[in-house]
Amino acid sequence: MNILVLNCGSSSVKYKLIEIKANEVLAEGGIEKIGLPDAFIKFKYEGKKIQQDLDISDHVGAIKSILDNLTSRQYGCIKNFNEIDAVGHRVVHGGEKFNKSVLIDAEVIEKVKECYSIAPLHNPVNMAGIEAINEVLPNVPQVAVFDTAFHQTMPPKAYMYALPYKYYIIDHVRRYGFHGTSHRYVTQRVCEFLGVEPQGKKIITCHIGNGGSITAVKDGKSIDTTMGLTPTEGLMMGTRCGDVDPGALLFLMEKHNLNYRGMLDVVNKLSGVSGVTGISPDMREINAAADEGDERAKLALDMYENRVTKYVGAFTAEMSGVDIIVFTGGVGEHQASIRANVCRSLGYMGVEVDDEINNANNGEEQVISSAKSTVKVVVIPTDEEYMIAKDTEAIAEGREP
Repeated sequence: MNILVLNCGSSSVKYKLIEIKANEVLAEGGIEKIGLPDAFIKFKYEGKKIQQDLDISDHVGAIKSILDNLTSRQYGCIKNFNEIDAVGHRVVHGGEKFNKSVLIDAEVIEKVKECYSIAPLHNPVNMAGIEAINEVLPNVPQVAVFDTAFHQTMPPKAYMYALPYKYYIIDHVRRYGFHGTSHRYVTQRVCEFLGVEPQGKKIITCHIGNGGSITAVKDGKSIDTTMGLTPTEGLMMGTRCGDVDPGALLFLMEKHNLNYRGMLDVVNKLSGVSGVTGISPDMREINAAADEGDERAKLALDMYENRVTKYVGAFTAEMSGVDIIVFTGGVGEHQASIRANVCRSLGYMGVEVDDEINNANNGEEQVISSAKSTVKVVVIPTDEEYMIAKDTEAIAEGREP
């Protein structure tokens, strides 16, 4: 069964075509700068990275270009569109309406649109991808896989904010959490990798990259997470501020005459490690600058590691212990020094990393804790596209995901 996985952003579409029975990636790539004169598609073909300029104005055009590429004589991997059996979409926000992946129909589309008000930057473009497939491949089943679904098992004490209760009732303001597909994947995979059952295990999954979140997983279910109503809350990220005193934001809005849109840019695009350093949201560049003695880069790394450590400690307390800590995401998989520094701060809990193994690891599935460590520390590369494809396969075949 060939599953096309789509992840639509405001000006981009990432895709992966997976033969799910064999778990074989047939094609992958993405289109960027949709609607701009310098739009392009990039993809892998026979081990090479290829980039081509495109003239496309919207997501329908982008998806048509992807399908043309998949069936082209030069770079194609399928003969025609009939070889695509189902399409799985990453949908960022499902609110309280969805606690699992679902087959997309008119009712689901309406409910996704109802979440526009709490996810104005994400859900409309996710919907653009769904509507584009409806236009281009109207008879192919489509599945929505929600970033928020995994976290719908959180209890009220974890997801409620201490705001007037009417804002929850009327406006549905609460913590929803994101990166749920990644947290669910690495939770399942680390248990498979270690040969243990999720039941009875306390796991903390650290998805840290340009965006970042940490989740407390007990008995295979999310009981708390760092992101909130939006992906801005929680950890310090590439360009997002994470936790900050709301009074500070109100102070800055008044002093600098910032409106809603201006503050949205501040907390989502101008903050994080990029805002502190003035260099970049890329942790590799921040590490390089710190090695050269840049004090603000050193400060940003200290802040970044401190936030991760703080939440791992908090979630350990919340679960009355932890059995497994998982590192995943771009930083979690590839930045050995950050993994080591976080775990060093957790030494009082019995966490101990094997420095030789950790330093040699560059994103491979591996236990990096020492034999003496009372907590297993594991690197598990995330694979959200595989998780989306598996859910799509199950639903297309009439099974529960």
